[in-house]
Amino acid sequence: MSENKIKFLAYYLPQYHPIPENDEWWGKGFTEWTNVVKAKPLFKGHYQPILPAELGFYDLRSSEIQEKQAQLAREYSIDGFIYYQYWFGNNKMLLEKPAEAMLLNKNIDLPFCFCWANETWKGIWHGLDNPNVLIEQTYDGEKGFKIYFDYLLPFFKDDRYIKINNKPMFHVYRFDDIPDCELFLNVFNKLAIANGFAGIHFIATIASDEIVKNSKIFGKVGSEVFQKMRYKKGFLFEDIRYLGWLERKIKVKLGFTNEIGKRLKPLIYDYTKAVSHFNITFPDEKYIPCVFPNWDNSARSGKKSLIFINANPISWKKHLEKAIKELLKNPKNPQFVIIKSWNEWAEGNHLEPDLKFGLQWLEAVKEVKKQYTNE
Repeated sequence: MSENKIKFLAYYLPQYHPIPENDEWWGKGFTEWTNVVKAKPLFKGHYQPILPAELGFYDLRSSEIQEKQAQLAREYSIDGFIYYQYWFGNNKMLLEKPAEAMLLNKNIDLPFCFCWANETWKGIWHGLDNPNVLIEQTYDGEKGFKIYFDYLLPFFKDDRYIKINNKPMFHVYRFDDIPDCELFLNVFNKLAIANGFAGIHFIATIASDEIVKNSKIFGKVGSEVFQKMRYKKGFLFEDIRYLGWLERKIKVKLGFTNEIGKRLKPLIYDYTKAVSHFNITFPDEKYIPCVFPNWDNSARSGKKSLIFINANPISWKKHLEKAIKELLKNPKNPQFVIIKSWNEWAEGNHLEPDLKFGLQWLEAVKEVKKQYTNE
């Protein structure tokens, strides 16, 4: 991948095929589509269900679907997918089959890398009232890291895998959760060098300032965009984290709270107004801007959801433009824009065509790319 041009990378969710664990937790045949089709409006003017158009209710066990996704992404200026990867330790993985099939199918001609989504799964995060752990994220020290690296190596060696200065790009969702982060970084770098690479190009998603300062980490995704875009004006309408104690207490009593599990009513924000007030700032030279076209996870979380109303391709284009304009002012920063996401349908967070706007989400990406990068 060329390193002197701005690239758009989109997170990719591999949830769309049945697995035994999901059958056990949610019912036979469960996939992300199960929640999508059950979604209902929660208030007047609330647009649900949000349904796919061109690609339909696909099954990622179909190689044809993955080929179509890659073709569509390329056509509309997406430079690569960041596949979420669920490695739970003790050699346990979930939802790995789509990436493994992609590795074997060279017709899926799109650059890619991985984001290790190192997080325990709990039912409460996925709409259940049950807060119990579904599957726990564990760490097995140096031995476990070596096993994980060996699994990743065939992907790293693939010509489509995104590499920066001969270093495979590898995102980690929660660096601080790794008990011995320095050991992890060292093991992966050592093994990468032993296999002909110059190391690993680590990118942090959620990480403390101390972690991000580590010289072995080359970038930090601006995931705080979801907090900064929560704009509402007026008494009882600001983001609850910034309210005075009395106003906060009133909102919690009414059921409006950021604490998952205690929320009784959805948190609702206006996407279009948020875009007009949101300004991206780069705190350091490792910062990578993150943007999102839409968000409404009520399909998954019901009344406990977070909803951005008035999300539309015109406002999405403005949001993306703000990010790329700022990135052009910071040429020393990693030249990437991270888009969340390509296909997180149960979170109402997608670039893939939907019934309401069709290809317009992707057309906005292509227009911005052409306008600001001459591509």
